[in-house]
Amino acid sequence: MDIRTDIRKSGPARATLWVLVLLATLLGLATPPDARAATTATPFKVLALYNGTWDAAHISFVHEANEWFPQQAAQNGFTYTASNNWDLLSNGGVNAYQVVLFLDDLPQTAAQRSGFEQYMRGGGAWMGFHVSAFTTDAQSWPWYHNQFLGSGNFKSNTWGPTTAVLKVEDRTHPSTTGLPTTFTSSVSEWYSWSNDLRQNPDIKILASIDPSSFPLGTDPNQTWYSGYYPILWTNTKYRMLYANFGHNAMDYASDTTLSSTFASETQNRFLLDGLKWLGGAGGTVPPADQISETAWYSLRNTANGTCVDARSAATANGTAIQQYACNGTLAQQFQFRSTDSGYTRITIRGNPQQVIDVTDRSTAGNALLQLWSYGGGQNQQWQPVKESSGRYHFTARHSGQCLSSASSSTNGVQLTQRPCDGSSAQSFTLTAQP
Repeated sequence: MDIRTDIRKSGPARATLWVLVLLATLLGLATPPDARAATTATPFKVLALYNGTWDAAHISFVHEANEWFPQQAAQNGFTYTASNNWDLLSNGGVNAYQVVLFLDDLPQTAAQRSGFEQYMRGGGAWMGFHVSAFTTDAQSWPWYHNQFLGSGNFKSNTWGPTTAVLKVEDRTHPSTTGLPTTFTSSVSEWYSWSNDLRQNPDIKILASIDPSSFPLGTDPNQTWYSGYYPILWTNTKYRMLYANFGHNAMDYASDTTLSSTFASETQNRFLLDGLKWLGGAGGTVPPADQISETAWYSLRNTANGTCVDARSAATANGTAIQQYACNGTLAQQFQFRSTDSGYTRITIRGNPQQVIDVTDRSTAGNALLQLWSYGGGQNQQWQPVKESSGRYHFTARHSGQCLSSASSSTNGVQLTQRPCDGSSAQSFTLTAQP
């Protein structure tokens, strides 16, 4: 039936209703789907640090990045700020951002390095490109080069810059779920490292050079003919991603850029999905009734009504974790930051580098809990398990035992781990704090 005939037969009320429905539909269609999606994305702030003074190929990449990322920001739920002030790492400015990018350099001063390490240990997120891992003196900053990145010293490079076929080794990570088994990268110079990342239990290699790429390079003296070369990876102790690209092909004589790091749509998908994971957006945002990784919580015990507390509001190594009357102070505010496999480190707001730790890595029942600087130990990792009541209990990774309060409400009793028994002494209500 002609819809216009149906309207005439149904009278003016039906016609009005149809017009309203049609208008609503047209308005919905007039809004670009990407724009509608952007309004529901969880916003996060990205700070990109760069040097911009060394090697025309790196400078070219910086200029591209500082154009490309802002173009992607609105429709992918983030804001982008670029700065060459690396002292933002040492003066606390970095703490206003959920994600930091190193585009073409790394921190050089002791204060900058200390500030970045504190930022990452406190739950910050990072993505680094190409030369941000370059060093021939890893021992000058062993935490960064040997522990955090795991790569050690620069070993060799390909020349000249070329594309490479990359093999995706882990398609379960949020940054790689949207990638095919293999894909062709954009042009870059490629680095190899002194350390074998496959031997590091903390490193998860996401993509490597596929053998079909060999020979890789145009200079016979700087070409890879075989071997294993990681390109994308993460350290499971931190919220971080490293990408070994960010060097455009150049005509150095005329300072002309000959390629684009953002020429591969598949590679760009890794960047955006990875950035969303780092910033807590996309599919990694916990539902509203789950534990947020950016909120601070008090933990109130169901059995006695006291809160988990750091004795005397101290944050030094060895500070007792005790039960105390709930008072909303920083000594009773904690954040849950993912490690891997559903476990978290429970950091204290007064010093997020300090976490709830089982003393001496003990696996015994009634072992005491304390604050200690996070070092990735399994005795510093807890699995939050949601109960049907909406409360949580917390299981220690190294022992399988539960975080427990005392049966009495006496202030100052030190908390322990005990075999999980489903009791209210092991059940806690989480309340988000401002």
